[in-house]
Amino acid sequence: MTEHTTLVTGATGTTGSRVVSGLSALGHRVTGASRHPAAPDSAGTGAVRFDWYDPATHPAALRDADRMYLVPPVGDTDPAAVMLPFLRQAREAGVRRAVLLSSSAIPAGGPAVGRVHAVLGDLFDQWAVLRPSWFMQNFSDPHMHAGSIREEGVIMSATGTGRVGFIDANDIAAVAVRALTDEHAPNTDLVLTGPEALGYDDVAAIIADVTGTPVTHRPLGPEQLRDRLAASIPERFATLLADLDRAIADGAEDRTTDTVERVTGRRARGFRAFAEEELR
Repeated sequence: MTEHTTLVTGATGTTGSRVVSGLSALGHRVTGASRHPAAPDSAGTGAVRFDWYDPATHPAALRDADRMYLVPPVGDTDPAAVMLPFLRQAREAGVRRAVLLSSSAIPAGGPAVGRVHAVLGDLFDQWAVLRPSWFMQNFSDPHMHAGSIREEGVIMSATGTGRVGFIDANDIAAVAVRALTDEHAPNTDLVLTGPEALGYDDVAAIIADVTGTPVTHRPLGPEQLRDRLAASIPERFATLLADLDRAIADGAEDRTTDTVERVTGRRARGFRAFAEEELR
């Protein structure tokens, strides 16, 4: 059993749950923190209630932790407002290594979590910022795309013919585990993609082929997408997401990296393999 204890925020979420499992499998002590924590288990994993917007929940989450995996509050266009005070508190409480989940679309100093990225290295001597591309799980987990595929047989986006290096959340978590447990922290940001860049037309065709169900890509304009999203999420966040689709249409995400393989020693999973395992 390692002497380190890692705090994982968003511990029941898409990447957080996988990071908890990965750390526990290696024998590391983990505190899983979320608004609705899972029951503690016998493998050294504790669970505490944690809410970014409720400072009263923060001290218990930080107890005994010297490393942490940070998932920003979902849907917040200014997460730095609640994250930075917590990060300072974490440093004072003895946390020495921090791994932040960001996005390939947001550089250091950029909007939203980019402000947190910009100061992470000033707050912690050991750090990493994971900047994954769009998740493959957007097409399987509860998500707008999964819902529209199930209900209408369509994927709606404002990406046009732009391509994305979609990545499996399991690969993100594998990189996070290494960034948290390797002897030396990366001390940099890591852009994470799958092995190929695909347009949404390509994604729809693969899903249709694997599932045997007709699926098509329905292009929208950025304003149409914003209005559709704003029916269920705050308008500022809907505008941000629509702008990210606009950037994809302009080629901003048309790239792949070998970061997953360099860090973990194995190739990132491709979209067809993901679909065959999780969408059938």
